[in-house]
Amino acid sequence: MEKVAVNEFVRRQLKGSGKTYSPNLSFEEITDHAETQMEAGDFKDGYRDGIRIVRGTPSFSRNFICPFVKIDENTELKANVVKRRPDEVPYIQIRAINTKPAQTGRVEFILYRHDVLAENDEHSTNSEWELISIHAIPQGVDELPMGPVTMMRNQLELPGGTKAHYSSKKWAESVQFWQRYAAVDI
Repeated sequence: MEKVAVNEFVRRQLKGSGKTYSPNLSFEEITDHAETQMEAGDFKDGYRDGIRIVRGTPSFSRNFICPFVKIDENTELKANVVKRRPDEVPYIQIRAINTKPAQTGRVEFILYRHDVLAENDEHSTNSEWELISIHAIPQGVDELPMGPVTMMRNQLELPGGTKAHYSSKKWAESVQFWQRYAAVDI
């Protein structure tokens, strides 16, 4: 059995989704790379036990489109009320329009261990780890903070959230970053 498999949630990351995507790699090829990198020890622990952030190699990172742009006084924004899944509470999604996304600096793969996904019956396979998200980080950005809406969903244990508690510093860093960057409506 493979150690890392594709979670159905990550399959929403396609062209036009406003999320990181690869125009030329399958999700299975991406999980193979994430597994190789994790086995090589190129990862850091996530916000709780059972979550890992695996770093892609520089050459592999070139296969991903970064969906973010740095906001300036000329950036046009639009807001939509959306849900990621039918059972989730709607939230306000902000997108930058009429602009091009930033260059990808690097890519990170977010992996959840089977037991963490099983807490909310969100596992798609019986593999030890599942890829749940891909993050292309803009060139020049050291760390991509989790979005405040995701943090809220997790900390309040709302549908679609994974139980967590964040420090006030993590909250402030998230809000500060996401006041400077927005996803591009691509």
